Amino acid sequence: MPKDPLLLATAIEAVIKAGEIQMRYIDTGFEVSHKGTIDLVTEADVAVETMFRTMIAERFPNHTILAEEFGEDEATRGASHCWVFDPIDGTNNYAHGLPIFCSSLALEIDGRGEIGAIYDPTRKELFVAERGGGAFLNGKPIRVSAASTLVESMLVTGFPYDVHTRIPEIVGLFGEFVSRARAVRRLGSAALDLCYIASGRMDGFWEQDLKPWDIAAGMIIVEEAGGKVTDFEGEPFSSRRHQLLATNGKIHNDMVAITREFTHRKPVGGGP
Repeated sequence: MPKDPLLLATAIEAVIKAGEIQMRYIDTGFEVSHKGTIDLVTEADVAVETMFRTMIAERFPNHTILAEEFGEDEATRGASHCWVFDPIDGTNNYAHGLPIFCSSLALEIDGRGEIGAIYDPTRKELFVAERGGGAFLNGKPIRVSAASTLVESMLVTGFPYDVHTRIPEIVGLFGEFVSRARAVRRLGSAALDLCYIASGRMDGFWEQDLKPWDIAAGMIIVEEAGGKVTDFEGEPFSSRRHQLLATNGKIHNDMVAITREFTHRKPVGGGP
């Protein structure tokens, strides 16, 4: 069934407007507060999400929104159309003046991701995908890389906000990939990590304890660029799951083997 072209247009407009607000706050300054020990929120996060909620309420009042700062709309919970939005993915980078952040927006219809749009305002890069229509960067088609082995691959990952309490688990798996890949990076924005898989800049990504707004758009873009997305066990993935493994497809089985083996390994001294 053809999609309403206003849906894609709205997704693109929303993330570009989000980027404009993000850059405006960088110029004027903003307050930063804490949601957790290392989990930050800024005035810009709130302003962007407020803008977006107003836009959707005016254009699609029967749609629901799931977004980072204000959660899910109660009045429209269970609606067929759900917008999954991160007003700033990479807030810690943003708050520190590091120009690696973006806005990330997906539209899920009956639980399936159909549209993804991610905008990096510092590089003016707009990544867009519509299910069955391919993936694009600033209007030009993108494809995943051709790397076929881990040793020729550049991988990327992120750490959860409770990393301080899980060093052996998080850093241990990081070390497994460092020992096998050409290089491993940690950029601080899962949405951009996924865009870089889709565009061939990176070859594989893994992360756990992710939220839907971190990954809903990016996973559509990766799949439409010819990549593969699963959980750590290689099982089918949805944005409501918390482990994500995304690759160019060619190194996917190798990465699954490592995550599966590490996840099931008994801890040292753990007994029989």
